[in-house]
Amino acid sequence: MVEFGGWDMPVQYPAGTVEEHLRTRTVAGLFDVSHMGEIDVRGADAIPFVNRITSNDVTKLVDGQAQYSTLTTPEGTVVDDLLVYRFTEDRLLLVVNAGTTDKDWEWIRSHHEDERVELRNASAEYCQIALQGPEAIPILQKLTETPLEEIKYYHFSEGEVEGVPAIISRTGYTGEDGFEVYAAPDKAEQLWNKILNAGGYGKPEGVLPCGLAARNTLRLEAGMALYGHEITEETTLLEANLGWICKLNKGDFIGRERLAQQKEEGVKRKLVGFEMTERGIARDDQDVLVDGQKVGRVTSGSPAPFLKKNIGMAYVPVEHTGEGQDIQIDVRGRAIGAKIVKTPFYKRQRQ
Repeated sequence: MVEFGGWDMPVQYPAGTVEEHLRTRTVAGLFDVSHMGEIDVRGADAIPFVNRITSNDVTKLVDGQAQYSTLTTPEGTVVDDLLVYRFTEDRLLLVVNAGTTDKDWEWIRSHHEDERVELRNASAEYCQIALQGPEAIPILQKLTETPLEEIKYYHFSEGEVEGVPAIISRTGYTGEDGFEVYAAPDKAEQLWNKILNAGGYGKPEGVLPCGLAARNTLRLEAGMALYGHEITEETTLLEANLGWICKLNKGDFIGRERLAQQKEEGVKRKLVGFEMTERGIARDDQDVLVDGQKVGRVTSGSPAPFLKKNIGMAYVPVEHTGEGQDIQIDVRGRAIGAKIVKTPFYKRQRQ
């Protein structure tokens, strides 16, 4: 167990990180992510308010749809990344990272102007259990009458799971299909155990409970950003390859002016993926070298259990971002060879 965002979290369960990772890719993994924060936004101006403080276009959402977005600073850097859920025109739910929930809550409250909205930090009102993997639908369908196949990717439905009122969201942080189930926190243990049972936990091809380490290696293989690593208050959305959630034409939002300027001028550094070409594992915060000179920093580095490679992400100057570019990673004083590759490293086969 480790402390994470004010919570005690398991790094891994008895099966171990590699097996948890592989089972999620091939069957299903179960993650307790109840540490995530939830902020409830209600009122006639819920959509214009959230649209002004986030980078994606909230006006494009329909009821029952979610979007990936960020809270941005005036410099176009990232306060946090989040999911925006639209229930109705006047009710949104923002799901934020555990370690930044208090910061995000203060940021959102401090940027509330004259919009007609009611804000509530609802983090204590939800548990969140994520079932991820190719067998997620058949496993979860045993416990709910909600037709899961009908929920599109990044959409959600309100229903019941094992008789417990829940938000069933087709979202996740692993690169696999799957669902994140939000419910009352006192129902977390019941839901956890029922999903494990429904997924045949204990059998060779059954669902496995997964810890923080597998969650990290899965999202890294899928090329997904982690707050505090790939995205921070020092990195802009354009540098982080998140231009696709940066809607400069939607109207004004915090950071828009700086991001529009950066888009016109061009970024000087960019986030890239790399794989090791020599024996060695890149780790977070190690230096990236080109011809022996430091040019950047590893944001995330790890073995990739499913791909059987050692991979990572790093910020480097744009002139060194070409696919196939040779780089070196300073691994404890030794320059180990690597090359820049396209991301995501892993992409699941669509059905």
